[in-house]
Amino acid sequence: MAFKEFQGFGGGGGRGFLDGQMLIAMPTMNDPRFERSVVYMCAHSDDGAMGIIVNQLARNINFTELLRQLDIIGAGEEIRLPPEVGQMRVHIGGPVETGRGFVLHSPDWFVDTSTLPIDDGICLTATLDILKAIARGDGPENSMLALGYAGWAPGQLESEIQANGWLHCNADPDLVFGTDQASKYDLALRKLGIDPGHLAPDSGRA
Repeated sequence: MAFKEFQGFGGGGGRGFLDGQMLIAMPTMNDPRFERSVVYMCAHSDDGAMGIIVNQLARNINFTELLRQLDIIGAGEEIRLPPEVGQMRVHIGGPVETGRGFVLHSPDWFVDTSTLPIDDGICLTATLDILKAIARGDGPENSMLALGYAGWAPGQLESEIQANGWLHCNADPDLVFGTDQASKYDLALRKLGIDPGHLAPDSGRA
């Protein structure tokens, strides 16, 4: 797989209704790419919406392999990486631009020209600088890397929510940066007071 160089992502020009929120796919979701997905919303406005799926792992690439493919490290240099780098996972952020990388991270690492603050405690950076910092061991305290993103045209997300495709809840670091991917979906539902075992496929319909 070839990977494009990271480029900055421009926000929607103002805080939208669901910026900084989590979307939770309902059992009625008919798109298999979003089944049981939890999405952190980076931008939402009249122009559309953009988010990163936080609970789907990429199976065919690990972080050190990605660093090699982007020429951040050379062959055999994995041994010099900080221990935490080897534990970092690569996520599938969504079906759009799957060769492009996005890093959600804590605000202790920030570059004025390329970091987009989204909400208290969470920023988005989509340039190689942050991967180089992580590889050196001086990156953000919390981070998650995703390839691709989820995108919606103007009005599309609102229509999907009205059709019982999504719920939404407040974000927290465990949902975004937690390493137990299997538990994030249930954790997000419980934030809304919903028992996952009681969520039927026709839940919410009249």
